[in-house]
Amino acid sequence: MMELYPLLMVGGVIGFVALLLTIAYMTIRGQKEAIGFDRNMKDGEIVKRLAKYAKPHVGSLLLVLFVMLFSVAYDIVSPLIVGYIEELMVHDFPMSDLLIAVAVYAGILVVSLICSYIQASLLQKIGQKILSAIREDLFAHIESLSHAQLSEIPVGKLVTRVANDTGAISMMFTHILVNLIKNCFVIVGVLAAMLLLNYMLTLMVLCFVPFIVLFTVVFRKFSRKAYRKVKDGTTDINTFLSEHLSGMKIIQIFNRQGRKKAEFDTKNAALGRSKRQQIFVFGIFRPLVYMLYISSVLCLLYLGGRGYIKNVEFMGQVITSGTVVSFYMFISKFFNPIQNLAEQFNWLQSAFASAEKIFTIFDITPNVVDAPDAIELEEVKGEIEFKNVWFYYVEGEWVLQDVSFKIGAGQTAAFVGSTGSGKSTILSLLCRNYDIQKGQILVDGIDITRIKISSLRKHFGQMLQDVFLFSGTIRSNILLRMEGVSGEEVNEACRYVNANHFIDKLPGGLDEEVRERGNNFSAGQRQLLSFARTLIHRPAVIILDEATANIDTETEILIQDSLEKMANIGTMLIVAHRLSTIQHADTIFFLSHGKIVEQGTHRELLEQKGRYYGLYKLQYDKKQLEGK
Repeated sequence: MMELYPLLMVGGVIGFVALLLTIAYMTIRGQKEAIGFDRNMKDGEIVKRLAKYAKPHVGSLLLVLFVMLFSVAYDIVSPLIVGYIEELMVHDFPMSDLLIAVAVYAGILVVSLICSYIQASLLQKIGQKILSAIREDLFAHIESLSHAQLSEIPVGKLVTRVANDTGAISMMFTHILVNLIKNCFVIVGVLAAMLLLNYMLTLMVLCFVPFIVLFTVVFRKFSRKAYRKVKDGTTDINTFLSEHLSGMKIIQIFNRQGRKKAEFDTKNAALGRSKRQQIFVFGIFRPLVYMLYISSVLCLLYLGGRGYIKNVEFMGQVITSGTVVSFYMFISKFFNPIQNLAEQFNWLQSAFASAEKIFTIFDITPNVVDAPDAIELEEVKGEIEFKNVWFYYVEGEWVLQDVSFKIGAGQTAAFVGSTGSGKSTILSLLCRNYDIQKGQILVDGIDITRIKISSLRKHFGQMLQDVFLFSGTIRSNILLRMEGVSGEEVNEACRYVNANHFIDKLPGGLDEEVRERGNNFSAGQRQLLSFARTLIHRPAVIILDEATANIDTETEILIQDSLEKMANIGTMLIVAHRLSTIQHADTIFFLSHGKIVEQGTHRELLEQKGRYYGLYKLQYDKKQLEGK
């Protein structure tokens, strides 16, 4: 009995550690609701949704699993060969037997290496295809969201979802899942080989398995929480950087660099703490599994030494030197996959956390969608009518109240009024950037909710006050990847809107580089490029939202000339604060607090001497004062 004391001492130490971990697990488990411990989405649901992307590659994945079996064979057979060599060398042996054993070992190793290479190559191809598919679907879904929904989601968060989180999922398919399966095969195969070799020693090794399972369950709970914190911290950092790097000029103008640096340091420190917690959790788990491995080896050597040196049977089976060597290798190959499983489970938690965040974006249902019976609008004449339209951004705070008007095809209409009166909102509603709460909006007598959104917007050309130019060239910004347009047509559009006045002076002409957001061009130049961009797409209705604001007088003259030309193309809707730009409009609507209070031509509104007259008089007097 005393000979078993060392084994009992080892069991006592492991049991004490297991008790501590169980207490810690039960303590945290009781707090999980309060601290947001678990995911909102179950692992099964995540796997089911990810399987949709893996389904087209089932054949390749099965081939990977088949190839994997050959690489797993090395882990199972090699200890047996080494044990055989050990038994062989105890007594006299023919050299040919040793050479054959070594050759078999080398052959299995070479086959395993070749299979591992093929497996890695196939997985990388599969992973990249899955990664591309997820990113394409995610980007397309983001494009389908309405303006209101996009305004609610920070740009940095969307960038993190498309760039970082999809990468974690790719790693799951290229590395984690297959290696998880491989390690499971290795564990099962090694266990079967050990049972055949010496089932009593195998039972001794299996005594450690319940503790491995316990440690893994506890680790799973802690690692999930740690990884979620890391993901949230990374998203916060990316969101902060996306916003503040874009607004760095404002930060510098108001000398707030120190304050913003402090905010960044706070977020960075929070992310650092989350990563340290993640490292701490894993730093506790892996040494515990290693402790189990060392304990099993010590027990093997203790029992093997007793059995071989004293020639005593252990539970009815004799332990030879070859058995000890084989079991030593088998224990290593049994515990190494378990330790790898822990590491891969760590990455799997990261991938699942990323997948959950991606599917959270996928689960945002677009609130501006096509009706089931929506039609294609092949041609638009340009007749526009609002019937008793009510709209709000925030429930109960009406931006438009019972607005009704009609604009004939080919006419020019202007909307004026104070800031917040609803002018720009009317133009956004017309393109279905938002949906109204009450009323009806008609284009050529057809309710816009019965027209496919893509078909509707195809016939509208929008020019905003804040022109957005993409990195690339002037040509690429005008065309926006539109095909079938010749270089001469692009040049003609630029001449028509007077953009050629500055393009012809550039060294690269239409191929001149456009830097981020077009910051190498003036506001007026960007606006002329937006005119050319709108014109090249041949819209039936042209929308200008403060297109002449914040530009110099010289450029304003060019833009005014462009507007007069473009008015002949189709229906034109203009929002403007400068009344001088809309004097020739067919109809002018004056809005106040979401209602149309005056409408008519420029001359008619001046004769009424109402709100429009007061605004015109104010601007005229100001201009006269500036002239003096």
